[in-house]
Amino acid sequence: MEPVRTCIGCRSRAPRSSLLRVVLLDSRVVADAAAVRPGRGAWLHPTRECFRLAERRRAFGRALRVNGQPDTSDVENRLNG
Repeated sequence: MEPVRTCIGCRSRAPRSSLLRVVLLDSRVVADAAAVRPGRGAWLHPTRECFRLAERRRAFGRALRVNGQPDTSDVENRLNG
């Protein structure tokens, strides 16, 4: 049975393989496609809709336990192509 994670954008549960892990690296949120980077991670559907929901809810800061809103431009660029 595959592990299940919760998307920080839409808050729905999904298999780990269908979500993108993001981690904090030097106060920037970066994608961890291989899910091997050290540190606290958060899971997100790799869609712009879930990314926008997570930004609007300020979920990145809460999920990664950071004060304030971290820079999410790297993840946004990855999702935009």
